[in-house]
Formats: sequence, C-alpha cells, structure tokens
Amino acid sequence: MSASTLSPSDRFTVLRACERVWAIAAVHGEAERLVGLHDALADQLRPGDRLVYLGNYTGYGTYALECLDELVRFRRWFLSFPPYQSPDDIVFLRGQQEEMWSKLLQLQFAGNPKAILRWMLEHGMEPTLEALGTTAGAGMLAANEGTLAITYWTNRLREAARTVPGFDPLMLSLKRAAYTDDGAMLFVHTGLDVEKPLTQQTDAFWWAAKSFTEIDAPYHGFEHIVRGFDPDAAKQAEAGDHTIREGEFTLSLDTGCGRGGPLTAICLSPDGTVEQTLSV
Repeated sequence: MSASTLSPSDRFTVLRACERVWAIAAVHGEAERLVGLHDALADQLRPGDRLVYLGNYTGYGTYALECLDELVRFRRWFLSFPPYQSPDDIVFLRGQQEEMWSKLLQLQFAGNPKAILRWMLEHGMEPTLEALGTTAGAGMLAANEGTLAITYWTNRLREAARTVPGFDPLMLSLKRAAYTDDGAMLFVHTGLDVEKPLTQQTDAFWWAAKSFTEIDAPYHGFEHIVRGFDPDAAKQAEAGDHTIREGEFTLSLDTGCGRGGPLTAICLSPDGTVEQTLSV
C-alpha cells in the first residue's frame, strides 16, 4: 500500500507540497535543549518547510511541563511564520511516553497494576509524575490498596494535567505516523511491523524497535523511513556516540537526549537527502 492509496485520518498526517521536512528526535523532558534547538531552527526555516516531532516529549528528563510549554509556544510561532502555515505543516507523533501516559490513566482497569506501573517507572515515567505533583511511591501505594485507590490517584493525575496550559490539546493532537504526499518519506516514533500495511499497524509504532533495524527494502513504496526514538541510544550516548544511525532505507535520529546525549534534528530534502543536522 503506497502513500497514493492511503487516506488521511486522525491517525496519520499527510505532509503536502513539502520544500523540506525537519524531523526532531525524542526530547525526553530536556526543556533547555529544546529551547536551544528551537532557537537554532528558527534561523534556518524557509517557506515551505514542514516540522515533524517524533514523540517522547516527556520521560527521563526532569522538565516535562516546561517541554510541553515550549512545544506549544514554538507551534504558535511556526504557524505565524510567513507565509501562513497550515496546522498540518507541523506534526506531533505519539511516542512511548505519551502511550504510557494514556495507559496510566486507565491503570485501575489493568490486570496487574503494580507490575505495569513498575514497568512504566523503569521506562522513564517517574519525572512526569513528579512534575504533576505526585510520586512513584504514591502510585505504588495506590496500586497496593486496590481499584478505588488507583482510580482516585489517576483522577488526580488527570486533573493536574488539565491545569497545565496546552497539555490536553497537545495529547489529543498526536498522530501515529506522518508521510509525504509523494510517498518518499515516512516518519514513525520507534518502529513498525513491516509485514503489515500502515493502516493495520497497532502498537508497533511504539514497541517494534528491533524490526526497524531490520528494514532492508522500501516499505510499501516509502524509500526513507525516519524514527525519533531508539531504546539503545542511551548506551551509545554513554559511550560518547552521538551520531544518527543511517541505513539504506532508514534514519534513526535518537542521540540520547534525556539520557546523557544531545537533542538532534535533521532537515530532509524532498528526495530524502539529509541537508542539515542540528544538535544541541
């Protein structure tokens, strides 16, 4: 199934008439780096450029709410960038952290809430909880006490999020993937199931990291597949490796932001060539 046979939906965004596409890797709560990247990006933008944020705006880093505020601020500025931009010219993908947030608010319905919450905490959720005025300990205590206690705790989380300007609108606007209207480029969070067409992907966008590294041919016509989160990037950052990973048909932009590395963005020409790299 190529881009020409797909129809836009609330799950995907079509990037139309692109001069260039800027793709931004996982931010992971690093607000200062995000501001720095935006400052650098503002000087490089041209009319006809499109922006795709590749998910994981929170998690690991300690400034979750500041990151969300900066994303909303820069979106507002970008949409006023002359000439007038369409809202679809700037896209925010749903990442693992955003998917976990959605599932966290339904924790009371889980079969084993303690195990699920513990897993989320091990994968970067704790700083987001603290930014919203609670703690991992409070969540585990609620999980130990049962369904009513968990419900009370998740309701408090939901209400805390609603007091953060732009939090709910941003979460509601998240897309699962984005692609250019000519079928050249596909943007995902961490992976996809290459055995299924785009419209039949389920949670592979967030959890199929290994399959991304195994892509060795165009995927349903897309010759350039770009992702923003690599679970192994933290190890690479610890070793001082802050390079993007480029395969014949893939680009992995995560250079370890929030886990010891910089925040990276790349500018892609319509044919998928990397024109520029920004790293803060």
